[in-house]
Amino acid sequence: MNYPISIFILDVSNSSSEQMGEELSGYLDEIVNWITSWTKMIGSVQIKHRAGDEIIFAAPGYSTAYTIAFFVSRVWKYKRHMPYFGLAFGDIDKELSKVDLEKWIHPLVKQARYANDQIKQEKNRLLFKFELDQFYPEDLNYRLPYHQFRNEFETLINALLNLQLKFIRNQTDIQELVCSLYLILNQQKAVGKLLGRTAPTVSSHLKKGDSEEILDTYSKIISILHSLQEKAYPDSDFLPQDINANLTKSIRDHMKTKLKTILDS
Repeated sequence: MNYPISIFILDVSNSSSEQMGEELSGYLDEIVNWITSWTKMIGSVQIKHRAGDEIIFAAPGYSTAYTIAFFVSRVWKYKRHMPYFGLAFGDIDKELSKVDLEKWIHPLVKQARYANDQIKQEKNRLLFKFELDQFYPEDLNYRLPYHQFRNEFETLINALLNLQLKFIRNQTDIQELVCSLYLILNQQKAVGKLLGRTAPTVSSHLKKGDSEEILDTYSKIISILHSLQEKAYPDSDFLPQDINANLTKSIRDHMKTKLKTILDS
């Protein structure tokens, strides 16, 4: 029996700074607590803060890791020390609750690690990179429908992420803030009320900051991952869309209690 999962390995840029190392390590502990709270309703989740500036995360569902990574990137406090995420999704042959994350050797972990290392070598680091094909055994290529096209999906998803990153990097501070608040509050009126701005002003920041394109890219990638999971597990009693909707609601509900943290960042 197979189980659909996704993984990310989070690393932090410029984390070796003598002045920031301890503070960033404490912040990562806080992020682990947030993610643990967000994911309580989706089944067994594995998460570890390792090596000072790294978090490894594994959870049920092809879309879960990217969902968590995207929200973390939008609410991240330290803009000069941004996180970056090596991501992978696929299938394992035992329940995630039976995995010892510290000792686990699996192609998906290797792929997430490889993606993370690829980002680390770049001068202008990406936020997200998927690796789907580098270490997967060839004898599994046809066990599930999407496997024979892993390389193509990897190329297309990473191309979307690269375009999304260009929009993100072009945002001003206020456009970034409005986009992040809109992601959480899901209402322009609520964002305007929080910031003391009019609805037209919020709308202008969203438009000029290409927030629609950023969030639409996120939604499209999530939809692709849901579709792949549905086709791989057509007899599942649980729709990935429903699980992800509950996860997103959990994240938003929690982050609404942390708005001051976002405003102060």
